[in-house]
Amino acid sequence: MTSTTSTSTSSTTALMTFYDIALAAPVSESSCSPNPWKSRYALNFKGIPYKTNWVPLLDISSVRGALNIPASRTFADGSPYHTLPVLSDPATGSIVGDSFEIATYLQEQYPSSGAGDLFPVQELDFVFGRDLALIAPIAESQKAEGHLLLYAKFNTNVDAAFSAHVQLMMEGMPFDAVDECRAEFSRRAGGIPWELMRVKEEKRDDLLNSFEETLGGLASLYLRDASGPFLMGQRASYADFIVGGWLRMSRVSLPEEEWDALKGWHSGVFGRLHEALKMFAQT
Repeated sequence: MTSTTSTSTSSTTALMTFYDIALAAPVSESSCSPNPWKSRYALNFKGIPYKTNWVPLLDISSVRGALNIPASRTFADGSPYHTLPVLSDPATGSIVGDSFEIATYLQEQYPSSGAGDLFPVQELDFVFGRDLALIAPIAESQKAEGHLLLYAKFNTNVDAAFSAHVQLMMEGMPFDAVDECRAEFSRRAGGIPWELMRVKEEKRDDLLNSFEETLGGLASLYLRDASGPFLMGQRASYADFIVGGWLRMSRVSLPEEEWDALKGWHSGVFGRLHEALKMFAQT
């Protein structure tokens, strides 16, 4: 397999390169990996021209290794967990290999670009308090300072809340090489067979009910400002992109009737957010 490249602008001179996970063709429609989507939303919010290097799932480790970017997460046994996104900026020579770090890099390096500040001060008091045995490791709260630490903790808690219910989405993942990608997921899960990672039909309703209940705490943050659709009303921030990345995965991977239900949960806040984020969804 080889990676493919697309560009969000007519010129490719000195563009940033954004490395995203290629799934089934056409990749721009099937792309649904939440962490790359957090970064894509941030790039488009900042209005920064870039090109996308679409990397097949099975090639991520080799591509990341060629860029000399260490894994940003590890499995429980300490082995590296190689994933994307990665952002390469030829203007500074920087290569950044974590979605949260990409957002902070964009804000620090290009503070006044596009729609402005990715990290406005706000309350982000959503906490997912369960102990989890997850299929893949989630990002720990970054070593951020000040109000950025609130965003980092929010990122970890949102990731945990959605990851706890990701089994609902696994059957609908639009893999390009289905058998090979499922085998890779099983390997990343410590050798758990794919069939055991899928949620059984008799347990699906229970997991959906848990998903809806869990998202209630997150929805309450969106309901604080009735002007919506974002956490700060009409003003988008990186916190919305964190949630939006997972909503993108849900839209692509859930059965249609379950995605329609999710959009309507909790007064429809997640459906409105997903629709509003389309202005930052260019691929």
